[in-house]
Amino acid sequence: MRRLYPAHAYSAAPRAACYWPETVAAPPFAPADGEISTDVAVIGAGFTGLSAALHLAEDGADVTVLEAETPGWGASGRNGGFCCLGGAAASDAALARRVGAGGLQEYRTTERAAVVLTRDLIRQHGIDADTHSEGETLMAHSARAFAGFTGEARKVEAHYGVTPRLIPPEDLEGEGLRGPFHGAMTTPVGFALNPLKYTLGLARAARAAGAAIHGHTPVTGIRSDTGFTLSTPRGRIRARRLLVATNGYSADDLPPWLRARYLPVQSNVIVTRPLTGAEIAEQGWSSRQMCYDARFLLHYFRLMPDGRMLFGMRGGLGSSPRADARMHRRIRAHFEAMFPAWAHVETPWSWNGLLSIAPDLTPFAGPVPEMPGAYAALSFHGNGVAMGTYAGALLADLVQGRVPQRLYPQVMQAPPRRFRLGRLRRATLWPLYAYAAVTGG
Repeated sequence: MRRLYPAHAYSAAPRAACYWPETVAAPPFAPADGEISTDVAVIGAGFTGLSAALHLAEDGADVTVLEAETPGWGASGRNGGFCCLGGAAASDAALARRVGAGGLQEYRTTERAAVVLTRDLIRQHGIDADTHSEGETLMAHSARAFAGFTGEARKVEAHYGVTPRLIPPEDLEGEGLRGPFHGAMTTPVGFALNPLKYTLGLARAARAAGAAIHGHTPVTGIRSDTGFTLSTPRGRIRARRLLVATNGYSADDLPPWLRARYLPVQSNVIVTRPLTGAEIAEQGWSSRQMCYDARFLLHYFRLMPDGRMLFGMRGGLGSSPRADARMHRRIRAHFEAMFPAWAHVETPWSWNGLLSIAPDLTPFAGPVPEMPGAYAALSFHGNGVAMGTYAGALLADLVQGRVPQRLYPQVMQAPPRRFRLGRLRRATLWPLYAYAAVTGG
């Protein structure tokens, strides 16, 4: 298995102090054992793989999910829990050049549909995911950033059919958003959730519909001839069709087509102990909105229903115990600078995980070229709660040989090209990360 980062990144260590496993007990998922035949094999039990399995099982398909660890072990069970618009990091101009104005609007409509699908699945299957927040709030980290929000609000209204609410700096304190900010913009689409509870809820629903889900079953080899034969440590799975849903935890050789078509990048999260009412009042941050800022290495944060503050940020290209400790010190420093009244508050939970970006900064969901019967979805650019769920639903239709029931935007249909530097592609981010560190952007 050829992966981009050192083995530490794929070990239990970066997840050891993750808060989410403390909130929900995961049921057992037995390893695949012996010879198994199935109609559709799904590699990866995160948002995408479980959404695909659920939709396939509801259609009556025989589906088997293979997860190297346990459902939600990767990014799906350790992210910040923002179910929001997104999925692509490409600008409007870049998307319009690629697919035209109509294609751009098609993708923006899909973003909103992805949020709606996620909300509907939570309701339909009775998933208790600790949801909160009325849409998402973008915080201006500079006066210049806030000045640009007027234009951004017009774009949001045109693309998504909703009207954002601009909050000038003098009104932030009254909104419970006091901090080193210069205004805010709330878009009334999306909500926050506990991502592991949501992931395990999808797994439960998929099982109830008839899907088989196996944990501790890493796929070590794929052979395709008439169908697919997947090798695992304790068994062999034969499938007519295959879905690959491993995203940032992919390997360059499973299947070989994936080589250099994705770039795993690190995101880091800390969570405080429960804050007291006095501590919340002292900082002046009482809003339950999910928030983020407009920096390149953005911060994302929210006060959760149990009174804990979640604070995350992008960054970090190394993977080792020393690199994790260094990143923890950095994120802690950013947290204290943004919320100085909480500088004394412990953050006993601190972890990181890998998301995926693509060369064209757009997600993909579709057939694997030169591998008939295989499909993949990946690279949601840090917004996989909604878009990963939606991509799984698309794959469920595609693998059954039918036109997707949902909007299938042109943006998501083009297979990602390869990064030029191949196994050295992490180096493409070093100058950007260095610049962001120096400029504070």
